[in-house]
Amino acid sequence: MFFPDLRDKIAIVTGASRRQGIGAAVCRALAAQGVHLLFTTWQPFDSSQPHGIDLDGPSTLLEELHAAGVRAVHLAIDLSDPESPQQVLDTTIAQLGHPSILVNNAAYSAVAPYDHLTAELLDAHYAVNLRATALLSVGFASRFSGHSGGRIINLTSGQSLGAMPDELAYVATKGAIDALTRTLAVEVADRGITVNAVDPGATDTGWMTDALKRDLLSTMRIGRLGQPEDAARLIVFLASDASAWITGQILHSRGA
Repeated sequence: MFFPDLRDKIAIVTGASRRQGIGAAVCRALAAQGVHLLFTTWQPFDSSQPHGIDLDGPSTLLEELHAAGVRAVHLAIDLSDPESPQQVLDTTIAQLGHPSILVNNAAYSAVAPYDHLTAELLDAHYAVNLRATALLSVGFASRFSGHSGGRIINLTSGQSLGAMPDELAYVATKGAIDALTRTLAVEVADRGITVNAVDPGATDTGWMTDALKRDLLSTMRIGRLGQPEDAARLIVFLASDASAWITGQILHSRGA
């Protein structure tokens, strides 16, 4: 579907370092609508993950976006730095203009059983998953120059639907995104900004083992796992004028 109202708007998408990831899919989907983009990456974190670094991911994505005919900027930045949200917003405005779309996709995750939880582990999750999301959102809203059409879209993981063993720090910080989404939506409504969150469900972005895929597929009546493009299509809709009456919602897009 084409949303003509999105053409020439400016978006920030965090966490788009891997070509197979949701962040990259969101960038491509927005670019297909004519949206100009700044996307962030932080590959030192990727090096700690089982899927590893997609070394050429950021440069290849940047080329794809330019080929789609939009202006695009790549910013490698550590979102655990308290100053990073300000830098993201400043860079976007300086190089592209004032953004009207913010997609908070970047996340920190480290698997550990509950009895291995430490203050350091909690702080690492909090810094990226909650603090960066909150500061980016508030900074975006404060600088939003329009009277309508502002969009903040957060990524969550369905923490309210069930337990996620061995990810206590992750669920605590990502679960807080639901509460932030609902309250911020009320606070910025009079500025013409909507705030929603997307739970994309079990999405195959390259991190799943074959055994995990089999286990998940056995529970999904729809017969497949989620793909990054599934989340991207929903996020494009939420970024468009078609979603103007939707705010403060947690959308569970999980197949069946």
